Amino acid sequence: MIEQPMGRPAPALQDAPAGRTVIGDPAAVKIAAIAARSVPGVHALGPGAGRALGAIRDAVGANDLAHGVKVEVGQTQLAVDISLVADYGFPLNALADAVRAAVYEALTDLVGLEVIEVNIEVLDVHIQPPAESKAADKPRPTGASSLKQPVE
Repeated sequence: MIEQPMGRPAPALQDAPAGRTVIGDPAAVKIAAIAARSVPGVHALGPGAGRALGAIRDAVGANDLAHGVKVEVGQTQLAVDISLVADYGFPLNALADAVRAAVYEALTDLVGLEVIEVNIEVLDVHIQPPAESKAADKPRPTGASSLKQPVE
């Protein structure tokens, strides 16, 4: 058996039998999702309701990488549609270009098929909540001064 470092395929043997390799949609979807999430400025993938369900899945350890990513795999080509939520402050067109490049590179390297298009839809912009909540700045009633003492 030939030992190879992680991420490196074993060299093809010259006398190996010929065969067919099929890349399934789920494999390509996961590769595209991981590549898209790795780009700074991508807050999340997919629409809001699905992200809420994704947070629940993450909490129980059933992460769904396919959320917000659609891939159509043919015999020699593939196409990708990604919907995402951007972090506030990142130029959206530049972010889409960076995601497109990352997904294209990952799929070309890892799947080996021709990527004919990577479509990006920016659904929303995520704004970080302020560090301190405004409720903490408001004075709270002590309660004792507002309660009437019983008369004995």
